[in-house]
Amino acid sequence: MSNMMGTKIMLTATRDYCLTITSTTTRVLTFHRRLTCSAAATPRLVPNPPDLIKWVRKQGGFVHPSVRTAESGPLGLGLVAVEEIPKGSELIGLPEHIPLRFPVMESDDGDESYSNLINLARHIPEELWAMRLGLKLLQERAKTGSFWWPYISNLPETYTVPIFFSGDDIKNLQYAPLLYQVNKRCRFLLDFEKVVRREVEDVKLQNDPFGGRDVDASSLGWAMSAVSSRAFRLHGKALQNGNSGDVPMMLPLIDMCNHSFNPNAEIVQEHGLGNPKMLVKVVAATNIKERDHMTLNYGCLNNDLFLLDYGFVVPSNPYDCIELKYDGGLFDAASMAAGVSNPNFSSPAPWQQQILSKLNLEGDQALLKVTLGGPEVVEGRLLAALRVLLSNDAEAVQKHDLNTLKSLAIKTPLGLANETAVLRTLIALCVIALSHFPTKIMEDETLLKKGISTSMELVLQFRIQKKLVIIDVMRDLTKRMKLLSSNESLAS
Repeated sequence: MSNMMGTKIMLTATRDYCLTITSTTTRVLTFHRRLTCSAAATPRLVPNPPDLIKWVRKQGGFVHPSVRTAESGPLGLGLVAVEEIPKGSELIGLPEHIPLRFPVMESDDGDESYSNLINLARHIPEELWAMRLGLKLLQERAKTGSFWWPYISNLPETYTVPIFFSGDDIKNLQYAPLLYQVNKRCRFLLDFEKVVRREVEDVKLQNDPFGGRDVDASSLGWAMSAVSSRAFRLHGKALQNGNSGDVPMMLPLIDMCNHSFNPNAEIVQEHGLGNPKMLVKVVAATNIKERDHMTLNYGCLNNDLFLLDYGFVVPSNPYDCIELKYDGGLFDAASMAAGVSNPNFSSPAPWQQQILSKLNLEGDQALLKVTLGGPEVVEGRLLAALRVLLSNDAEAVQKHDLNTLKSLAIKTPLGLANETAVLRTLIALCVIALSHFPTKIMEDETLLKKGISTSMELVLQFRIQKKLVIIDVMRDLTKRMKLLSSNESLAS
């Protein structure tokens, strides 16, 4: 999956645990290749990497004769059709031995470097699964004569994910949920660097999974970013336990397809008759015109994940949303600002608390993150909580099941007055959320027109899109309020 290229970087820790760009170069190592994000004048790891299409074909893979690699604007290399390709055509086929995945051998067969790699992987939390495969990527990058070197040498040398932003650019994201995730990843990389150094410090060179190469937070960040932005989770044998499930794999050439919510290609997994070995294919989902770039759907993700894992922002992303913490004081303030009397958010009645518990918004294991935007417009749990807490009629509420209370499609389950109060409170919440951004959209758009860094451009695009999500939700809720008022007038 292509990424915009950055400049020369080295990762260092700042006071707030962000990894920042400095002009310092990495120290010279006495090995063939460095594993850090080192200084280079080219966007790829080597100046003239091997032709990936030729390599895939040589290794027994298939590439449609009309598929070529080509620059894809700011997204770097992509795949393009040099003539029209009919729907249903096989574009790329990779036999089982070409995808790069974490080792799944049942035993180490006496290979201590393999055992050491497995031990390192045990320190990685499941949510950062990309780092596990990243360890294998680093191992192969360090190995002279690696089978995957023609593929690895085509990888970008730098990535535009936020862990590589400057401290100021990270703060300029102005969005607490993403700031939390960026800092969390940076802290992990800094801590994991110490783990790696400790685990391989006293091992013999032949047992070092990285062949004695220096592995620091910079190289770990590069590997994690390479995997998070390019790997696919496909069916296969999971690590160690033998259970089948989704296994991250790096798919050479296939991962050059860019993202679209309306892709012209799709991934298909096949097992041949009498042959259990997997074949991963990309098939044309539509007729692909000459000069069209091949696209896959990376997932129905919000812009937090697109920026965090892939290093880009999707304009007008239908799945983008904003996160709020369910907090009684905040919601009381919003309802009072909306002119709603007697809100009960800070002191719900016992019957209301019971419903909040069923919504997982009350109790020790409560999930307090709620969202506005995306396909739902208002997360169902939040909508149900507002309807319940802005009602004083326990009997009326208990006539409805939770699914009814969570549905915005059901317009007035608890009456017109209750629904109006709910919508007004939600609009006030949007106003509060918008006020947390210190800049306005027009100011951000003015900054975008100036000469700014790639990272700052992404920062501005991200926060513009977040503000637009809030504004779109406000417009939607305002229309619903007007429709309710209109219906009330007609009824009168």
